Amino acid sequence: MQATLGFERPKHILSASQFNRAFLDYMYELINQIRKFDKTKDGLMYLQSLLPHRRAMLYFTQPSTRTFMSFQAACSILGIKPSEIRDTATSSERKGESIDDSLRTFASYVDLIVMRAPVAGLSDRIATLLDATPRPVPIINAGSGPDEHPTQALLDIYTLQRSFKSASGIEGKTICMVGDLKRGRTIRSLSRLLANYPRTQLIFCSPPEFKIADDLRQFLSSRDVSFEETTNFTAAIEAADAIYMTRVQDEYDQAGATKVDTRAYCLKQEHLPLLRRDSVIMHPLPRRDELDPAIDHDPRAKYWRQERNGMWTRVALITILMGVDSHIVLPTL
Repeated sequence: MQATLGFERPKHILSASQFNRAFLDYMYELINQIRKFDKTKDGLMYLQSLLPHRRAMLYFTQPSTRTFMSFQAACSILGIKPSEIRDTATSSERKGESIDDSLRTFASYVDLIVMRAPVAGLSDRIATLLDATPRPVPIINAGSGPDEHPTQALLDIYTLQRSFKSASGIEGKTICMVGDLKRGRTIRSLSRLLANYPRTQLIFCSPPEFKIADDLRQFLSSRDVSFEETTNFTAAIEAADAIYMTRVQDEYDQAGATKVDTRAYCLKQEHLPLLRRDSVIMHPLPRRDELDPAIDHDPRAKYWRQERNGMWTRVALITILMGVDSHIVLPTL
């Protein structure tokens, strides 16, 4: 990317920590411009003309609905016809082939690999492996175990930027994150991105068993981000400009694990009068009982808009990795 924009073009999308404020601001402008193209047939046809000569692989070996479909849609919008692996039982991994060899094989056929896997750090490992081969291709981390989910964090930031557009942006806002904060990769990645916005305050509200991990605590302290940890759900949501609800990540439970009681950390319709009039309610989805469907029609509920923003955010990321973003946003932005 042009040096005047304040960041270098990324080779891969692996971690929220790789993005600075200049990149986030550029993404905001790029996504907004892409959304304008969506309003007309000619605009959509133009987007489809950008990358019909490119191929992509969606390697999703962990269950996914929204992330998979939004990447699939993003590829289609840009003219890419993606191939996919969603179950290693149908690949040579069933025969004992290593994940590394499988991904190097896929890299021979495609120009981009989007990965979701239950193994933490796998995307980084494959990116390093492919960078050392004669045919490196960009890797997008679409979720790696309980570790990171950078593209979700980018769409969350975009949703917050849009929601706070008339309220001086994200800077100085209080963001409350609720639920399984220990294993929730979405809050780990979003917290790292929020460190780019001065005077932002974070409230982490969870049962003691689901408190944030030490590495995130240390990261926020190193960046001088103001944060507090609490078990007081009511006080936390009353103080927040944005409330980010999450589900229990029980897919990582060991057999026989004791269930944690999270009933006190559910946002219900009866809580709505306690919230600020201009607050924002978000959720990465899927939801369970931690977010009452009766809230869906409240104007502060942004999670369905947040979900759709994921498609446009991923379109923008692919254009950046493939080097066609300059065909959408002028370099002077």
